[in-house]
Amino acid sequence: MRHLFQPRVLKWASIAAFASAVACYPRLVFWTSRSAPLWYLEAMIFLCGIVLWGFVFAWHEPYAHRPVFILKQETKPFIAVTMIGVIAAVVFHLWLDPPLRSKIPEEYPADLNHWFAYLLFALAFNQLFLLLAPFDWSLRLFKNRWVAASLTAVFGACVLALKIQALSTPVSPLLLAALLIGRVVTGFLAAWFYLRGGAILIWWWTLLFQSRHLFYLTGHS
Repeated sequence: MRHLFQPRVLKWASIAAFASAVACYPRLVFWTSRSAPLWYLEAMIFLCGIVLWGFVFAWHEPYAHRPVFILKQETKPFIAVTMIGVIAAVVFHLWLDPPLRSKIPEEYPADLNHWFAYLLFALAFNQLFLLLAPFDWSLRLFKNRWVAASLTAVFGACVLALKIQALSTPVSPLLLAALLIGRVVTGFLAAWFYLRGGAILIWWWTLLFQSRHLFYLTGHS
């Protein structure tokens, strides 16, 4: 725990949490059914972000032996992430998004402004909550990359399962199985790519995956 409370870690975690809160603002504005005031949600994202980014800045480099942000990416991991991101985007666009769009329309952008807001939220908070922080927490706890990657993938699948369970309309068992398997596989791969290329490579992955919505938006504009 000594790493977590170092002044350097707290400083960078606070800066990153502030940036995350600012980036999440457009998504919260578009969330018309929110039950709490906007300032409260922004404050919660900032405070939670300090803790989550604290996990990242405190434990990633000491236990992964790689910096959190790697500007000069290795060629092979970058190509692999690009190919997998494009394939995942195509699979979701063709087979998984159509049935899900009718069940959870709030998760799909209605226009380019919404898409940009959703993208910022995914970059600033989703990946932090589902991948970066849980992976570094697991890596610090178990000191084993395979275990950390597996637990991170399972955590993402559990969050998805809880989200689907809360839907008012049921999801078919086949679609549910496809979503959970896809989340486990992509979560495991993303954890390993995070090890190789840091947060920047994961943000590139997220940009590619979220860009699949542009095909639908431009086709229906």
